[in-house]
Amino acid sequence: MMNEIAVRALEAADRDAWAELWRAYLAFHETERPQEVYDSTWSRLMTPGEDPHGFCTVDETGRPVGLVHYIFHRSCWTIAPVCYLQDLYAAPQVRGRGVGRKLIEAVYRAADEADAAGVYWMTQHFNTTARTLYDRIGTLTPFIKYTR
Repeated sequence: MMNEIAVRALEAADRDAWAELWRAYLAFHETERPQEVYDSTWSRLMTPGEDPHGFCTVDETGRPVGLVHYIFHRSCWTIAPVCYLQDLYAAPQVRGRGVGRKLIEAVYRAADEADAAGVYWMTQHFNTTARTLYDRIGTLTPFIKYTR
């Protein structure tokens, strides 16, 4: 049981726990990535000033039990960069305990510190559990995503 939810930046010692959480996140979205993507993403997460950036939540032992990745990028619609919250995941054993909210709020703070014009993210329309939180702390837009 997680008594206190702590959020912090990802650290080098988190590599294995991060990979486990990100694999579970990708599995939830019915995808996987080759090892070189994990290696490259981790390397960028650990490089100051490089995108993406990441936070984790930790349990009382200090083990990561949630993660979020976010990216700053330019936009034609604003002068300041915007922040894309790309990945958000809480381990099943800590869901319903505020992990997602804490991680999103950490990204909000990072975006505010960077003077970003805003924060946005996407989810699947049927991800009703997560959308219950998102509807409380964000604004649903009418945009639909297309990919190639």
